[in-house]
Amino acid sequence: MAPYSVSVAPMMNWTDKHCRYFYRLLSQCTQLYTEMITSKAILKGDKNRLLDYNAVEHPLVLQIGGSNPVEMAKCAVIAKRWGYDEVNINVGCPSDRVMSGSFGACLMRKPDLVASCVESMIEVCDIPVSVKSRIGIDEMESYEQLSDFVYRIHKKGCQHFIIHARKAWLQGLSPKQNRAIPPLNYPWVYQIKKDFPQLKITINGGITSTKEVLKHLKRVDGAMLGRAIYNQPFTLTEIDSHIFGISYAAKSREKIVIEYMKYIETQCKLGVPVRAMTRHILGLYHGQKNAKMFRRLLSGNTVDLSHLSEWLNFANN
Repeated sequence: MAPYSVSVAPMMNWTDKHCRYFYRLLSQCTQLYTEMITSKAILKGDKNRLLDYNAVEHPLVLQIGGSNPVEMAKCAVIAKRWGYDEVNINVGCPSDRVMSGSFGACLMRKPDLVASCVESMIEVCDIPVSVKSRIGIDEMESYEQLSDFVYRIHKKGCQHFIIHARKAWLQGLSPKQNRAIPPLNYPWVYQIKKDFPQLKITINGGITSTKEVLKHLKRVDGAMLGRAIYNQPFTLTEIDSHIFGISYAAKSREKIVIEYMKYIETQCKLGVPVRAMTRHILGLYHGQKNAKMFRRLLSGNTVDLSHLSEWLNFANN
């Protein structure tokens, strides 16, 4: 299987550096994405706080929200300097906050502007620039509009499109509803790959299992999993062996907890609250006996490392 053919989606408030470190304990080959960071935040904010990561997170993609070609080019240079493996433009997020900032899914109405961003970024940066979009928004009803969107942006140099196989209904639906109510349309994404065979096409939306990933990879180049992984992260342990054919010694959930505790200890010394890290592992025992007990133990008014030690003592006896 091609490198980086499986990835975990950028998810606001979820895929921070602590979450990504945890995911890397589960899979060595899955490509990881940052949360979306706006171009203005990157240019004017605390870069160390926003952009720093642990070296084990590679392969790692920085997702940027923005639509000013000059600003996006500057961000691409910073992404390269910071050591990211790829930079991604968010043209898929449907939230009101994103629309008011003129980025996200609303940019599907402005493919030439997105293309200008891609062009300006490629001119100053030699790491890949990709675009993550929906199959359409609101009044965009035809496959031809999606195809035209891809064509215009590809003409300016974009070689990788990550397509969430739902429309975004920007009028009348919340971001949460936009992840479930618009129907999935995988055939359109498959058709994009047929019509643009030279491009890398990654499919996203409603993918919940390794079995589904394998099914999609027969039709496109990559599959991106999102909230299913956040809720059931142990699924990632199947990716390296089932998808990439790489065998490691099987890790138990308890082994993963022990490894993550070492990371937590290091981060606590830097002032990071334990809860900021343990919140990402609440789904680790999903579907297992005593899963509720694990979640409850890490969901109290106070959470510290002793709670994880208490869990390990319980689980190993």
